[in-house]
Amino acid sequence: MKMSSRKTRLAAAILVAGALTVTTACSSGHSNSDGSSGKSTAGASKAPVKATSISVGTAEDSKGPAAAEPGAKKGGTVNMIDRDDFSHLDPAQIYMNYNAEVSLLFTRQLTGYKTAEDGTQKLVGDLATDTGTTTDGGKTWKFTLKDGVKWQDGSPITSADVKYSIERTYASFIKSGPTYIQTWISGADYRSAYEGPYGGKELDAVQTPDDKTVVITFPEAHTDANFTLAMTGYGIVPKAHDTKEEYDKKPFSSGPYQITEHVTDRSLDLERNPNWDPATDPIRNAYPDKWHMSFGVQAQQSTERFMADNGEDKNTFSFHNQVHTTYIDQVKADEKLKSRTLEGLTPYVDYYYINNSRIKDQKVREALVKAFPHQQTRQLQGGTSYGDYATSYMSPTVLGYESYDAYGILKKPQGDPEAAKALLTEANAVGTTIVYAYNNTPVQQKVTEAIRDALEKAGFKFVPKPLDAKTYYDAIGQVNNEYDLYWGGWGADWPTGYTSLQPVWDGRAIADGASNYAHLNDPEINSAIDAAVKIADPVAQGKAWAAIDKQLQDKAVSIPDVYQRSLSLYGSGLGGVEFDTLAGLQSPLNIYVK
Repeated sequence: MKMSSRKTRLAAAILVAGALTVTTACSSGHSNSDGSSGKSTAGASKAPVKATSISVGTAEDSKGPAAAEPGAKKGGTVNMIDRDDFSHLDPAQIYMNYNAEVSLLFTRQLTGYKTAEDGTQKLVGDLATDTGTTTDGGKTWKFTLKDGVKWQDGSPITSADVKYSIERTYASFIKSGPTYIQTWISGADYRSAYEGPYGGKELDAVQTPDDKTVVITFPEAHTDANFTLAMTGYGIVPKAHDTKEEYDKKPFSSGPYQITEHVTDRSLDLERNPNWDPATDPIRNAYPDKWHMSFGVQAQQSTERFMADNGEDKNTFSFHNQVHTTYIDQVKADEKLKSRTLEGLTPYVDYYYINNSRIKDQKVREALVKAFPHQQTRQLQGGTSYGDYATSYMSPTVLGYESYDAYGILKKPQGDPEAAKALLTEANAVGTTIVYAYNNTPVQQKVTEAIRDALEKAGFKFVPKPLDAKTYYDAIGQVNNEYDLYWGGWGADWPTGYTSLQPVWDGRAIADGASNYAHLNDPEINSAIDAAVKIADPVAQGKAWAAIDKQLQDKAVSIPDVYQRSLSLYGSGLGGVEFDTLAGLQSPLNIYVK
């Protein structure tokens, strides 16, 4: 997921360096920030971060109801305040994480994630009785629907609904959602192969032998397709209530709540769906009677309201408005706020991409990694609240993540100019010019000077190139760009190594506007990616992706910077507000009014 201001594949987040929009198989967007620097004085932890435990659940794990939140009770109205309205509510149009998070309240998928009290997460069957079965290594996937799953009008959810929902992702008006299933079935030009269900044609690759069974067949094996189908982008839509483009404004509910009113850019109101059966749902608790969501509230304003905790704000949370940089230290130091402060890792990893088509000498790349001033640049962007020092290309939120620090980043996060200069000397490359592209914002101007100082001390010549924030990704996304080093970020679309590593480091993915910003085309890495994709067992596949991550580190293909963090507040009248590490947002699933 690319966190950027690009038009598609966006997963929105507010980073502590300021407000920006992010994408999901995706890169992150702090460089687009115009915010002032966050000067956190909190001490920097140098310990490796703890990996999130993710596993594939059983049929038993997939049974409802969801585990009860201790002390929770039903009733009341929960308020939500945020900067932006949800850009899409039609599941097929959803790629941004905050759109996906609210959709958990009214849209269900074949599979989904449930979180245990200890923070471990499992992929489970949502509408399906389990996470799907495959007998041919991932080419053919079979799902069986649960008994008692219904639409908001009481009609049964059937396999035909699932088939239709996949078919309509091919429609020409669907422009913003994920395209994995479509391209896996029909190839890159999938719209030419099938135009969607509206002309009466069906997709042969999705079969429904009966009302409860869905069989999806791919030409090639996709061993983690059951994770892919947990994306809201593959949530279900009923043919009888499909209003095409208009469906984006008011989708028909299969979840615990239904939309009663949506005033664009102002508010969204939900109330209970009486035909949702908690016995079918292992993921969602539905404690509040109603949800009232308001938009147009900036991060500084929401932070001040949460700190004051007055009136209706006591029963209020925010999906992604984080603590404004102005208040980070104050919030962290206030004991009264601790009980309603959430801090956690998001799925996003920040990198400083090294342009491998320009910097071909590995020793020079190693020198850049060694010299980089992580401590200084992080401090300028919010300190520990901005993120944990990263040593890997995979996030700790991804299945298979293993801690590995090839260049001693944790030991010397301030950079090691002496070691870097020694590498340059060994390569006869002292004085190598590094053209550094950056977003021309106040924060990034300061970050650029910190990088200049570190690299010049290491023996590099430094040439900064300011770019306009609106066209930043367009500029660095050119294969023949004229830059040696530039910031970017990435987060997995689902928590396995495939979407964490393949889009960013596969040499076959180099193209203008594509996500291999480092322009890495290493046959050894390409072959390892191909081999990892074919491994059926998710744990074994995770180990294969971790091995690729280590290869990337050993080759110094770019500079891992931070695993992004989120710091947010909510009102004192709410319980069960938890942080969703898979989306990097506050989760609504266990929230209740005290």
